[in-house]
Amino acid sequence: MSFAPLQNDTFLRACLGQATPYTPLWLMRQAGRYLPEYKATRARAGSFMGLATNVDYATEVTLQPLERFKLDAAILFSDILTVPDAMGLGLTFAEGEGPRFAHTVRDEAAVAKLAVPDMDQLRYVFDAVASIRRALDGRVPLIGFSGSPWTLACYMVEGSGSADDWRRVKSLLYSRPDLMHRILAINAEAVTAYLNAQIEAGAQAVMIFDSWGGALAHGAFQNFSLGYTSKVLSGLKRSHAGAVIPRIVFTKGGAPWLDAMAQLDCDVLGLDWTASLGAARARVGERKALQGNLDPAALFAPPAQVAEQAIAVLEDFGPPHQGPGRGATHVFNLGHGISQHTPPDHVHALVEAVHSHSMRMRAG
Repeated sequence: MSFAPLQNDTFLRACLGQATPYTPLWLMRQAGRYLPEYKATRARAGSFMGLATNVDYATEVTLQPLERFKLDAAILFSDILTVPDAMGLGLTFAEGEGPRFAHTVRDEAAVAKLAVPDMDQLRYVFDAVASIRRALDGRVPLIGFSGSPWTLACYMVEGSGSADDWRRVKSLLYSRPDLMHRILAINAEAVTAYLNAQIEAGAQAVMIFDSWGGALAHGAFQNFSLGYTSKVLSGLKRSHAGAVIPRIVFTKGGAPWLDAMAQLDCDVLGLDWTASLGAARARVGERKALQGNLDPAALFAPPAQVAEQAIAVLEDFGPPHQGPGRGATHVFNLGHGISQHTPPDHVHALVEAVHSHSMRMRAG
């Protein structure tokens, strides 16, 4: 399958530690509920899963933010829980309640039934990737993604995302670590196959969302989250169709383990808003590009203050690498997903501030 040549590779170059004329920008959940056009498309689809499983709708909402803002990458519109859904757990989204599974994985019998799904059950995702690539027509790169093995396990055991203490999944972890390791091993194999299939369909970078790694204790994070993320990375395609495929890992709350994460076989580490990009850069050096990390709540402030906060993030990272070879580079993002309550005009102010100020930083 061939696609149009890429017109803007700034994001990909920054991911690989290469110099760029400005700091590229994309936003987690950039195609989503803060946009009125997204809400209109979702209403036509009838439900979240109706939206995510329909190739035309998924393509439409992926491109919507690019029509408004000069973003430097698109990210596939999907959900991290498509993989456990394909395992037969029965994913649904109730309006205002978030995801729920009809079946949970909490005991030996449930774990024994668990298996890596046939990737044909996720064909709608891969068809959407190819459709989005065609629709982008080379405008910007497309990012594919998955939840990490640990993050998927959190939802699979709890049955929903509403837990505030992850009591069930942590109880299983401490009382039956053998069962938890079995779940995570299956998840790691499934996530690896899932991301590789996205790459084959046309994803130009892939991201692992370890959204709940930060909920773990020291030691447990290394054994139950980081170790299985590493397994996924070891099985991912490094290139496809003659192009290098950057790999991004984002662990919300992962700053305490930055040194360990810097050892991962990936290209980019995403940081939430609790971390200092400058301090992280000093520790990671040129081994990884850094992604992040504006507090999403900063976008509730008036546009002038949004711009100030964006500039503060850029200045915290400092002047990025310039010239030949590899160096310390930055991909601007939020420290977590954009809130549904964010005014779109404030996002426009953010994009303009990041692009203009990062150009000035390079000039002077």
